[in-house]
Amino acid sequence: MKPSNSAPSGSAAAIEEQFGRRVAARLSAGNLELSHDIGERLRAARVQAVARRKAVPQLRPAPVALSNGPAAALGGGWWTRIGSVVPLVALAAGLMAISVIQDERRTNELAEVDSALLTDDLPPAAYTDPGFAQFLKTSDAAER
Repeated sequence: MKPSNSAPSGSAAAIEEQFGRRVAARLSAGNLELSHDIGERLRAARVQAVARRKAVPQLRPAPVALSNGPAAALGGGWWTRIGSVVPLVALAAGLMAISVIQDERRTNELAEVDSALLTDDLPPAAYTDPGFAQFLKTSDAAER
C-alpha cells in the first residue's frame, strides 16, 4: 500500500497523512494473524477513532471588499480611522463639559446658601447661646 500525497510534501498535514497511512498499513498487515474477536474489537476501535478525529481546518483567503464609492475615492483607510476617533473625542469633550457645568452649579448653590445664612437676621436666642459665644471667640482668634 503506497501513501498518496494530496497536499505538498513539505506541509505538516501531508507528513501527518503519510504517517497515518503507514501506521494503518502496519496495523492491517498484523491484523491477519489475530483471532476474529480481537480483529473485530480493533475494527470497532478504528471506527470510533475515525469518528472522533478532529477535522483539519480549511484555510480560506480573507474576503476582500471592493468599493467604488466615495469612501474608496477619498482613502477609506484614513477616513475610517478618523471616523472612529471623532466620536471618542466628542464623548471626552462632552464628559468634561458636564463635569465643569456640575461643578459650577454646586459652587453657585453653596454660595447662595452661605449668603442667605450670612445676611439673615439672627434670632435673639442665638445671642444667648453659649455655643455662639464660643464660635465668636474662635472666629476672632482665627482672624488674627
